[in-house]
Parts: sequence; C-alpha cells; structure tokens
Amino acid sequence: MKKFLITTASVATAATMMAGTAMADAHGDCGEVTITEMNWASSAVVTGVASFLMEQGYGCEVTKVPSSTTPALASVAETGQPDILTELWINGAPSYDKMSEAGTITTLTDVLLPGGVEGWWIPTYLAEEHPELATMEGLLANPDLVGGRFHQCPEGWGCKNTNAGIARALGLEDAGFEIFQHGSGETMATSIASAVENEEPWLGYYWGPTSVLGKYDMTQVDLGPYNEEAHMCNADPDCEEVGMSSYPVGPVKTVVTTDFADNHPDLAELMSNVTFTNDQMNTVLAWQEDNNASADEAAVYFLTNYSDIWSEWVNEAAREKLAAFIQ
Repeated sequence: MKKFLITTASVATAATMMAGTAMADAHGDCGEVTITEMNWASSAVVTGVASFLMEQGYGCEVTKVPSSTTPALASVAETGQPDILTELWINGAPSYDKMSEAGTITTLTDVLLPGGVEGWWIPTYLAEEHPELATMEGLLANPDLVGGRFHQCPEGWGCKNTNAGIARALGLEDAGFEIFQHGSGETMATSIASAVENEEPWLGYYWGPTSVLGKYDMTQVDLGPYNEEAHMCNADPDCEEVGMSSYPVGPVKTVVTTDFADNHPDLAELMSNVTFTNDQMNTVLAWQEDNNASADEAAVYFLTNYSDIWSEWVNEAAREKLAAFIQ
C-alpha cells in the first residue's frame, strides 16, 4: 500500500509539472501535428505519451484526433490526415496493404510487442494445481475443474465465431462444457475478477494488452500451433471444416503519412522508437483502472515510472528539454 500511495502522489506531482511546462512551451518550432486517439484504452495511453514527448521534447503543437482503425485509414486516403496513426490493428484493416503499396503511408514500427494477444485462459492458481488444464486434453478430461463452463465473447464480436469454431473442433460441448455467451465485454471482465478474487475455477476467451490481464494472473491454454487455414475457417460461421488452431499474434503498427515521414524525419524517428511491451501496457492499464484514472493520467503514470525507457526514444536535444522528467 505504501508503494501505491507513493506512486499515486508521484503521478499527481508530475501531472502538475507537465501542465505547467505545456503552457510554457505551447509555441514550439516543429509546427502542428495530428495523431489518432483510437477508441480503446491502450491506444489512448500511447497517444498521450507520444503527444507529451512531441510537445515538450520537440516543440510541436499536437492535436489528438478521435478515431478507430478503418475510419482513420479512410481519412488519410481522402484528406492526408491525420499525420500519425498509432495502434493500428492491421489484421482488421484491408486497406492497409493497398495504401502501403501505393506509398500513401509509411509503417514505422510495431507499437505493441509482441502484439495483440488472444486466446483461452484459466487462472494461474488452477494451472499450478492442475497443470494438465493448460492443455486441450486436460480440459476435455476435467470439465468440473474449470467450472464446466466456457466464457464466450458477446454477439457481434469476431472472437465469438472463432471460439465457436474451436469449440466445435475440440468437441467442447460433447465433453460436458456449457458455452456461456456474455452480453458485453464488461461482464466478461467482471466474471474473471469475481473468479480470481474468490479463487474459483474459470475458463474463457480474453485478449491483451488489457487491464484484466494486467491485474489478474492468468495462464493461456495451449490450443496447438497456429494453422492459418483452420483459423480462417473457424472465424467463418458458414465454414464446416473447422480445426484446431491457436490465435495468431496480431501485428499492431504505428503508421504515418509518407509526406509526414519525409517532412519530419526527427518525429518519424521518435515514433519508430515508441514501443511498449504487452506487460508494460497491461501494468499501466491495470493502474488506470484501479485508480479510475483518465488516459492522460495513465500516460503520466508511464512517463513517471518508465523514464529509463522513454528517455532512450528521444533525440539528444529533446532529452535535454525533458531532463526534469527523467529519473
């Protein structure tokens, strides 16, 4: 608890310092920059951190553009804006390849490492007591040990179809499992929280980086090697030839317009360096949820606690301007 209080106080102090510095350096020398703020938690943290570094380290005037993957790419195709698109989950963006091949956009980096993670999970205390439950064979032989229920995605989510295909290929219901479909992502998160806090069994789908995987120690079930053909069939509710396959790791990119990369090589270099491990992002998101904090406050939490990381992202001139924030 003491560590928690110190950390929270540090964030509040840093936030005040940053606000004051922002006012002092509002007019910089790099001009105006636009960057997406996608409508999910981790992206808002990435945007908050990158915006602060560009404003305070490089003297930019940054405008955050609320968006999501497909609309952001469509906007770039039609208007050339925004300049920076970060946390772009390209598996769900068919136009990404076409715009890359046309030279409209330039990909800078994988902003999340190893990337978007999806799968079936059980609490780690169950895996430690019954290691076989982290395998397909162990699950099928012991439905009672995981509560006899698979927690399925809500209607309308792509993972709902994929999980259904895996369940069919695995014969999950024949083995005695109930497939329980949640009505929302919130109830899925609540079910994990309730199970872990009471050390009860749980089996279901989840993804990361998220606050849930940051807060709760979960073990991923081995669904076998990734098989693209089986995975694509599992994701198609009309496909009959379902098969076993793990989820692929989803690449999550930072992209800029090619004009922006040509005209702002220093910022392109910076954004090429802005990367988070999934564990780092899980930790930040868990802190955000525990403290009912905003995305900007979560960004400040990262900047306050990981200055050894981000201080290596910026160039020497920016590092000098940001020296007061490097611990």
